[in-house]
Amino acid sequence: MERKATAVWRGDVRSGKGSLSTESTSLHEAQYSFGTRFENGVGTNPEELLAAAHAACFAMAVSSQLGKIGLRPERLEATATITFQRVGEHFAITKSHLDLLAHVPGAAQAKFDAAVNAAQTGCPVSSLFKAEISVDARLEVTV
Repeated sequence: MERKATAVWRGDVRSGKGSLSTESTSLHEAQYSFGTRFENGVGTNPEELLAAAHAACFAMAVSSQLGKIGLRPERLEATATITFQRVGEHFAITKSHLDLLAHVPGAAQAKFDAAVNAAQTGCPVSSLFKAEISVDARLEVTV
């Protein structure tokens, strides 16, 4: 299986502009620039896209792990926070922190925690990062 995305950049790094498109057309000429990466400009940036990919992959991995033990989540809300900072002369992604809020009927805390831990190591996007990965997961209890 292969997935594709295309980035087009025009101009120098500070004043230039780029666009991103995905094969699925979920993104079609989404704008990115120096301003969207290092300031608060309108558009996206590579780190935001990596955060979205990590959150999505992790939520699916948790669902898969829960399914293996006979649990079906009603809702898994994963948020990834990517830390992008200067390290020496260059910038680097140094951390990805995942927050998970889960509603899983019938889940015991220990089984939920085991599923989260397995998902953290089994998420394919996690393996792309040469950074610290941490997780805070909370199981909502329904009465």
